[in-house]
This record gives sequence, structure tokens and C-alpha cells, in this order.
Amino acid sequence: MGITDVFKTKQFKNDIERLTSENEYLNSLLTPEMKTAASINLEIQRLNSEKESVITAIEDSNKKLGKLEEKIASLDREIASKKDYVIFLDDEMLYQDFGLYTPVYDLMNSESYKDKLTVIREQQKAMLKNNSAAYFPKNFTYNNSLSQGKKLVADNVKQILRAFNNECEAIIDKVKFNNVESIRKRIIKSCDDLNKLNSKMQISITPAYLDLKLREMNLCYEYAMKKQEEKEDQKRIREEQREAQKLQREIEEARKSSEKEKSHYKNALHRIEIQLQSASGTERTILEEKYSEIKQQLASIEEELKQLDYREANQRAGYVYVISNIGSFGEDVYKIGMTRRLDPMDRIDELGDASVPFVFDVHAMIFSDDAPALESALHRAFDDKKVNMINTRREFFHATLEEIEEVVKKNFDKTVEFTKVPNAEQYRESQMLRRKLGVGELTRHEPADITECPLTSTPANSVSPVSKTPTLDPSKTYLKTKWGVYEMPKQYTIYLIKGPRPDLQLIAPL
Repeated sequence: MGITDVFKTKQFKNDIERLTSENEYLNSLLTPEMKTAASINLEIQRLNSEKESVITAIEDSNKKLGKLEEKIASLDREIASKKDYVIFLDDEMLYQDFGLYTPVYDLMNSESYKDKLTVIREQQKAMLKNNSAAYFPKNFTYNNSLSQGKKLVADNVKQILRAFNNECEAIIDKVKFNNVESIRKRIIKSCDDLNKLNSKMQISITPAYLDLKLREMNLCYEYAMKKQEEKEDQKRIREEQREAQKLQREIEEARKSSEKEKSHYKNALHRIEIQLQSASGTERTILEEKYSEIKQQLASIEEELKQLDYREANQRAGYVYVISNIGSFGEDVYKIGMTRRLDPMDRIDELGDASVPFVFDVHAMIFSDDAPALESALHRAFDDKKVNMINTRREFFHATLEEIEEVVKKNFDKTVEFTKVPNAEQYRESQMLRRKLGVGELTRHEPADITECPLTSTPANSVSPVSKTPTLDPSKTYLKTKWGVYEMPKQYTIYLIKGPRPDLQLIAPL
């Protein structure tokens, strides 16, 4: 350190002491208000500095948020684009989310579909034969050899087409009403995947060949549907033939019986005529009464024979019936059908065989000279209320009896008597027996429709209060479930729903 530095250091010390004393003097001159203002200014400067740092942090966060939003939007777009490639194979998922298939060809019969399918497959064979089923390079070389390159390309083309044909054949056989669209996507995805795998060699399946495969899928499905439809038609025709044969046998048996009775009464009438020639007085009066009675019987038999001739000649005469089975199908579900049998109850008894738990109840039995026309008119009127919207042979409709009666009056000019309340004898007796046994009546409830249970005023979606320290009465019976312990009522209704019992008082949870 030099001499000049020593003098400067002393000077700096003197200046510091002088400035310190001046600062202390000036501070002594400050009033308390001035000191407060100074501290406030310092606080304002600090807060402004903090504000600037917060604003900078907010701007950084907004930039990060913008980047995250852009990333989310990009991911959403990627998800949306990849959804098209998702193929659902779970049957439950398919049953819950499938659309109605719209026929592409809608041909007359299964033979037409079969012929069309043959044409499509022949077109595929032709494309394979003339090498138009796939795109491929023509001047590809391998090991500097054009012939080896052509052979390599031909092998790869054969491989991609064989793989595509095998997969299409496997999945087209599985097509059904609930997976048509997913099978279509699967075929397209298979084509795209194979094209990507062979993109380096510039080999790909042509759109025309893919279109033929998609058309084959549509034809195969519609062919199967048409065959099932024809099977149902054949079943209906066989049933009509059986009904006609039964009617013919009934007519022949009824005519044979009527002719036998007619012959019997004619012989009796002839004997009375002979006896009347020599009878007199009271005996003659008795014979004349018998004669008149036999004549009436003969007239009745003649009328029966005329009716039999009419039924045999008129193929459209028959009975249209309206029946229900509340024990099997519930209320407001009616079957509207037609039979040409002489005794229509024979047909009703056949319908109430072992396939349903209870017999049918008849609400109306209408004889018509054109029974098929009346039946068709009723079916058309309730077309939107069919229980089975696909199979028209299932003649059950969800309607009220008043609606059916109104349509019958519009299409039938004679008086028809309707039975409003069905007997349902076996069903009602079964319900009474269940109550007697203490098992409760069988009732059908849709879970979404249950708003309040009949045995308690507690709403179905609420939970009964639970005592913290429950005491079980040994004299009572309790219902133990995985949701808790419930007090068993004397009679209760069985609800076919999963979950806690909303109609019982919860004693203790499990």
C-alpha cells in the first residue's frame, strides 16, 4: 500500500464520520409524522417490488397454463382420432351401444343374396388373378437383380393379401346384429395396418378390393337375416297349414256327427208319422208335440250343416281374439290373434300350455267373415305398441283394453262384448297362497320407476335412521343382508332389485 492510499483511507474515515454526524443531526430534526411517512414510503417500495414479482409469477403461470391447455387439446384430438380405430369385442358393451342396421341391398329372397354373394366373390378372384387387388412397384430390384426384386414383391403381395383374406374370412363369419359396425371398422383397420407394415416396399391393398370385402360382409349378414326371415315365414305357413288341417278335421267330424243325428231324428220322425195315422186323443197330442220338437231339432241340425258348409267354403271366416295373461306378462299387455277353428277356445288352450305359468283370459272373441282383415287392422293400429318390434308373429301389444275396444268399434260394425276384468284364477289364488305362507306377493318393478315403497312412507332412495347401539328383540325375526340387519315384517313385497332394502327399517349395518 502506498503513502497516497494511507492518506485516502484517513480521508474516507473522516468523510464517513462527518456524514454519520450529519445524518444523526438530520434525523433529530425529523418529526414523528415525517418518520412515519418515510417508513410508509419504504413499505410502498417493498410492496411494489413484491407486486412486480407476483405479476411476473402470474405471467409465467399463464404461459405454463397455455402450454398445458394446448397439450390437453392436442391429446383430445389424438383421442378422438384414435377412437375410430377402437374395436369393441365385449358383447355386453356391444348390446348397450349398437345402432339399427340399415339393409344395403334388400333383395327379395335368400337365393338372390346367394347369387349376389357369388358374384362378389368371383370379382375378388378376378382381381387377385389379374394382380389388381394390391398396389406394388414394377421396377423393384434386389441384390441388383430385377428378377429377384419382382419375386420378392410378388411374395410380399401374396402374403399381405393372404393375411387380409384370412382375417376377413374369420371375422365376417362372426358378424351379427350388434357388431356390424365394429366388424366393418375391424376390416378397415386390418387393411390399414397391413398397408403400413408394407409401406417401405410400396405395397398396399387397393380401395376397390377393400370395398369388395365390405360388400361381402354386408351381403353375408343380410343373407343370414333373410334366411332367418324365410325360416320364420315357413314356420308361419306350416302353422297356418296345421290350423287348416285341424279345421278340416273338425268340420269333417262335426259334419259326420250332425249327419248321424240328422239320420236318427229322421228315423224318429218317420216312426211318429206312422204312429200319428192310428193315434187319437191324448196320445195324438203327445205325438204331435214330439213331432214338433223333432222338427225343430232337424232344423237346428240343418242350420249347423249350413254353417259347416259356409266355414269350409269361406277360407277367411274365423275368430279374432283379445286375450291377456297378467300373471305372465303383467297388466295392459294383450295378445291379438286370429283362429279359424270351430271352437276358438281350443286355440286359446293351446297358447296357455306349459310355456307360460298361467292360462290366458279371454277379453273378447269376435267372429268375422274376414278375420285376417280385422286382425291386420288391429295390428296396424297398435304397430307402435308392439312388445316385440322385430318379429311380427309375436302378436303382443302394450295397450289398454279401452284403446283396443275403440279400434274394434271402428273396424267392426257389430256389437262386441268385452270382459273388462280378467279372472286370472290361478294367478290370484297363487298370490293368496303366497300371502298365507308369509312369503309375499310376486311383483315386477323397474329400479328406475321405484319412487316409494308401498309398505312404508320412506322414499326408496332414502336410508332409515340407524341406532348407534341396536338391541335385537329375541321374540322378533330379522332379515340379515350384506347391507345390514332389517326388521322382518309379517308380510312384505319382494323387490327384484340389487342394493339395500328401502322398504324395511334398518336396525344395524354390517
